[in-house]
Amino acid sequence: MGTLYIVATPIGNLRDITLRALDILRQVDLIAAEDTRVTRVLLRTYDIHTPMTSYYEHNKLQKLDYILKALAQGDVALVSDAGTPGINDPGYELVQAALAAGYPVRIVPGPSAPVAALVVSGLPTHRFLYLGYAPRRSRERRQRFQEVRWEPGTLIFLETPHRLVGCLADAVDVFGEDRPCAVVRELTKVHEEVFRGTLAQAWRHYQNHPPRGEIVLLIAGATTPAPPVNPERVREGLHLLQEAGLSRAQAARILSRVLGISRRQVYNMWPEDDTTRPDG
Repeated sequence: MGTLYIVATPIGNLRDITLRALDILRQVDLIAAEDTRVTRVLLRTYDIHTPMTSYYEHNKLQKLDYILKALAQGDVALVSDAGTPGINDPGYELVQAALAAGYPVRIVPGPSAPVAALVVSGLPTHRFLYLGYAPRRSRERRQRFQEVRWEPGTLIFLETPHRLVGCLADAVDVFGEDRPCAVVRELTKVHEEVFRGTLAQAWRHYQNHPPRGEIVLLIAGATTPAPPVNPERVREGLHLLQEAGLSRAQAARILSRVLGISRRQVYNMWPEDDTTRPDG
């Protein structure tokens, strides 16, 4: 019976590979790689000739049986393009399947962009919430921000260069201009950059300096608890907005912004006897 090794690989600088990771990549019978072309560069650098198979977002479910059969014969290493597999990269389903089939799963720790960005950001590290990529559309992005507006831990998002300015604009509207943040770009690479300041300062900066490369956006947590919300006040507001001709969705959106709560909370306070009550 083989073992599934979850192997962290460099997020930029190829020298950020552990000696144990190199040993495992040499010793296993198969490497399941997110992109075999990317992993081949790493293997060639360290003269490793282990066979590979692809395991990425669009084939990860179809490849489960193949990899489980490989585990029946020997050890398998899972790697992503960069960093620790399973953290916004394929891996979760394979780990579940391997455990369910009775195979040992071991971690070979190493680089992780969210954690590295947090440590270098200068923001509090004792509590944090990793949220992956922010939603693509502004409306969904603002809603996500509303949901975590009062989270006391540092918020960690991944972002793409062409969406960063819009993301920062939405963050300013929801969290406020003065909320501290950090934009960490191209970690461990030649053009590594860490911008530290407020959300408004970051928004202005990247309007004039279009970013490139891999980006982690960190937003400081709330320093005060969420203000208490009176359900009766929410119901009164819903009634007034509906009388003014607004739809239930419009009313919920306005109240969530005015009161600083998520739309989910507004929906939970919707009058039980209101026939327009949404399902949430």
